[in-house]
Amino acid sequence: MIRGIKFISVPVKDQDASLKFYTETLGFKVKTDQEFVPGGQRWIELAIPGADTGLALFTPEGHEDRIGTFQPISMWCDDVFATTDQLKRKGVSFFKDPKKEDWGTAAIFEDVDGNKFVLSSR
Repeated sequence: MIRGIKFISVPVKDQDASLKFYTETLGFKVKTDQEFVPGGQRWIELAIPGADTGLALFTPEGHEDRIGTFQPISMWCDDVFATTDQLKRKGVSFFKDPKKEDWGTAAIFEDVDGNKFVLSSR
């Protein structure tokens, strides 16, 4: 039986720049950083503190056109407004500022490659 999602993959151009953004800016922790393809990409898997699901900074061959697009990934936090303020102070760009809706509160932020992600409350 499927019990959950181990990780999701985010397509990136520069693995080192992305690794720095996700660890130093967003606070994710490195689980794995090793060679994947000799002379090519590394397999970089990150843990989100307090979460079961991780994130891999990896672009499968033929999927380079996904870099810098909207990613169908929603990350949650306890307070979208406060988290947005914290991330903006760290230099994170927001495509859409937080807005309270009937179903909850959400914002959309960008990583260093322009990948866009939803930040929402539970």
